[in-house]
Amino acid sequence: MDDFLVRAMLGGIGVALAAGPLGCFLVWRRMAFFGGALSHSALLGVALGFLLGINLSVSVLVFCLTVAALLLVLERQRILPSDTLLGILAHSALALGLVIVAIMQSMRIDLLGYLFGDVLAVAIEDLYLIYGLAVVAMGALGFIWRPLLSATVNEDLASVEGAHVMRVRLTLVLLIAGIIAVGMKIVGILLIISLLIIPAAAARRASKTPEQMAVLAAMIGVVSVILGLLGSLQWDIPAGPAIVVVTALIFAVIMVWPRWQIS
Repeated sequence: MDDFLVRAMLGGIGVALAAGPLGCFLVWRRMAFFGGALSHSALLGVALGFLLGINLSVSVLVFCLTVAALLLVLERQRILPSDTLLGILAHSALALGLVIVAIMQSMRIDLLGYLFGDVLAVAIEDLYLIYGLAVVAMGALGFIWRPLLSATVNEDLASVEGAHVMRVRLTLVLLIAGIIAVGMKIVGILLIISLLIIPAAAARRASKTPEQMAVLAAMIGVVSVILGLLGSLQWDIPAGPAIVVVTALIFAVIMVWPRWQIS
């Protein structure tokens, strides 16, 4: 294989391993729109990185972490419903990012690469960042797994049992923001949420326990990355969309397969 494809595959596998378990909580807590809003706003982080002349991976990571914390705080207000607020912030940030990119006429920016992924853009330093963040995410998720599960089932009961609900929820959204930021180059800003949601949704039908669902979601994500990149190489199609299409096909097969055969 060419070096760029190996780097893309390693990067995609690293993102998928962390995205699977995190995506389970997005599915359980019905936070898919939250994740979508966060991923859409990442383009503004790209634009700010170009504008300020700093490393794009770092700028997107910092921006996504900041937006995630801000969204979590703003969700507690009572002026607007949470979904309305998320829609306003997400599309405003996306539009502002597009405007800033359009203004910077002196720079050539591959906008489609950031929106839908660009395997050629995955460098060695990106792999360090992806796997470093994946290790941190998996370690942090393992540490808060039990209180986060309790809070997902019933936040009031989890508080009574001594869980710091706000703290574990903040940790969750920051981890999701980190994965969205580093996964941008693999499947793109607009599609990274698919790598979080679809494998988890597929694994939900084929799992009996939360732990089993988390492991299976990660496996589905890894298989999707490998098959999607190989399909991209074989048929000369965009890698990011190819990965998402494979994930969607796996989801469709699991959904129509008789449940007794899955279990």
